[in-house]
Amino acid sequence: MSLRDAFTAQLKTAMIAKDAPRVSTLRMITSKLKDVDIAARPTGVDKVPDDAIIAMLRGMAKSRRESVALYQQGNRPELVAKEEAEIAVIESFLPQQLDDSAMDAAVVAAIAELGATGIKEMGKVMAVLRAKHGAALDMGKAGPLVKAKLGG
Repeated sequence: MSLRDAFTAQLKTAMIAKDAPRVSTLRMITSKLKDVDIAARPTGVDKVPDDAIIAMLRGMAKSRRESVALYQQGNRPELVAKEEAEIAVIESFLPQQLDDSAMDAAVVAAIAELGATGIKEMGKVMAVLRAKHGAALDMGKAGPLVKAKLGG
């Protein structure tokens, strides 16, 4: 089942269950997806593929995590709870991420495969990681790890 189908099915289920917060979050996701689809039209793509949808979801979750930090600083626990609930719904559609030890092993393996020795080869290592692990690897966390391993 594609992510688009999953959004629709989950939205119907949430509407039947009268789960207003989940309905709201799912509608927000589908709205953002329509915006992404519209933005991709000039390139000749009517509907973006699942990997672009995953990137969109990661961006949505990241912005909400930033909001949570700001709301915590502002002592707004009700808004923190709302954002965290949205994060939980968004992340339910994301593939399982590699844990820290698996990510470390993947980085070491990619460096060994390329025989990379310096920071100038970081882009090649990142490309290998993206090709092998795709959506299961958080590139935001992998980048600094690769840089550290290459002596940057």
